[in-house]
Amino acid sequence: MFDILVYLFDNYHAPAACPETDVLARRLAAAGFPDHDIDDALAWLSGLADSTRDCMDLAVAQAPVLPRIYADIEYQRLGSEAVGFLTFLESAGVLGSALREIVIERAMALQESPVALEALRIIVLMVLWSQEADIDNLILDELLDDDEPRRLH
Repeated sequence: MFDILVYLFDNYHAPAACPETDVLARRLAAAGFPDHDIDDALAWLSGLADSTRDCMDLAVAQAPVLPRIYADIEYQRLGSEAVGFLTFLESAGVLGSALREIVIERAMALQESPVALEALRIIVLMVLWSQEADIDNLILDELLDDDEPRRLH
């Protein structure tokens, strides 16, 4: 599923550029993605649209980042590494309170425990993409980091 989400980010500059769901499903199948992954990705994206609508008032208000106290189930499901990464993104000014809540909701929808950091990075990327947010190149590099050692130039 995450390969499809990255594919969408790479191939569509904004969510509005994506075709309707049935056309998108056919294009993804033509690109070689398995049907079950396509179904999972489209369901996840539908959930993202629902979460965005539910949090729209918070996003429009651009409320300052408020401290977040995680429920036990959230902390267990996300894991300390993911919570730390979210805190980093908040302190860097990448995620406000509303977007953080959307990221948490979409991560919880995965039913993974704990959520892998690589998965959380893609979730954050897709949430920012869905909001058509400008993403700083350093943050984009952090979100697309594959954890491989880098050569310094």
